[in-house]
Amino acid sequence: MFSYYFKLGVRSLRRNPALTALMVLTLAIGVAASVSTLTILHMMSGDPIPEKSDRLFVPQLDNGQVEGWVPSDGPNDMQMSYPDASNLLKSGQGERRTAMYGVELPVEPPRSDIPAFNARGLAPSVDFFAMFKVPFLHGQPWTALDDARGADVVVLGRETAEKLFGDANPVGKQLMMKGFPFTVTGVIDTWSPLPRYYKLIGGSRFGKGEEFFIPFATAIRHEQGHSGSMNCSANRDPGFANLLTSECTWIQFWFETRSSSDRAELQSFLDNYASDQRKLGRLKRNAPNKLYNVMEWMEELKVVGNDSKLSAWLAFGFLVLCLVNTIGLLLAKFSVRAAEVGIRRALGASRRDIFRQFLIETGVVGLAGGVLGLVLAFGALALIGMQSKGMAAIARMDWQMLIVTFIMSVAAALVAGLLPTWRACQVTPAIQLKSQ
Repeated sequence: MFSYYFKLGVRSLRRNPALTALMVLTLAIGVAASVSTLTILHMMSGDPIPEKSDRLFVPQLDNGQVEGWVPSDGPNDMQMSYPDASNLLKSGQGERRTAMYGVELPVEPPRSDIPAFNARGLAPSVDFFAMFKVPFLHGQPWTALDDARGADVVVLGRETAEKLFGDANPVGKQLMMKGFPFTVTGVIDTWSPLPRYYKLIGGSRFGKGEEFFIPFATAIRHEQGHSGSMNCSANRDPGFANLLTSECTWIQFWFETRSSSDRAELQSFLDNYASDQRKLGRLKRNAPNKLYNVMEWMEELKVVGNDSKLSAWLAFGFLVLCLVNTIGLLLAKFSVRAAEVGIRRALGASRRDIFRQFLIETGVVGLAGGVLGLVLAFGALALIGMQSKGMAAIARMDWQMLIVTFIMSVAAALVAGLLPTWRACQVTPAIQLKSQ
């Protein structure tokens, strides 16, 4: 019977086409508004590395000055000073660990037809690539020995490699960066997690990935300044060497543990480390030392702001308003079919049969609204993506949201059709037959 009622529902779309078109359009606009907003919220708040997000941790140590500070002020900064980053790298804690900061270097291409240009990159320690599952197109990361000696090696992003070397495999070749010859050890494949959870501070959270990667120790050896944010709670002497010994926070740090249950052990180490540093006259605030896994880190830095959540609620409110209008249109559509219902009841159809038929017809309207709503949602996302590169990265629909669009449209139509369908079932056959 379902297929029969479904065919009736498709045929009913041709009855009173103006009213049907108005219902489909009303539902489609409501679905498109809510789905496009929900898609952006989904892309911003989704788990970017679900297979290990509960094993990756950002440590927080508060090294700010005591003068004028009260606990309610919160931590000095969410980044880390070089002394702390260096100590934690050498600690051996966790399965992997990495320190990183953003860099920007002038690149002199090996090809004469390409002028020199500034490239934006990242200076992490080698565990970075395994920790965040960075895919490689050619070659591999540099070695732990390269890390230790601060070798002049580089891993290129795919676009940068193709720009400099074309389609050829550039592993083993050299290019000049900041006036020094760097040897290419690898080329990463297209990799741009959304958001860029590994480096949420001091850069675009939804923009394109880095153009190159050089070892953390190499950037320090070349006294390469950072590209990003820095917080110095006290005055310091100028010069890169003084920066390294200062309490300025400008480095981001990550631990990876073997399992999420190792978090308590890592927390204990962090507390003991802070206690030892206080004996040396550092970390005087004696503030709580914290660990954040990936999702907690995104929540702490408010990757999804309150304005985005409010927009989603407003969009769903608009969908409810569209449903109210759809209910009114369905009442009008079904009321003119009272005679048809009366005849069917007189011929033996039960109220359950009438209810099932009209509800399936409503579902057909929802399906049509979903198709049109999907088209409108794609258009809305395209317009949103034109605002900036960051918005273009998140204003795209994945297969999950495609499924949600159809489920939402059909479910919304069925909910809207409950009252009109129930009203249609209450038709008294005798009254309708007398009126004919």
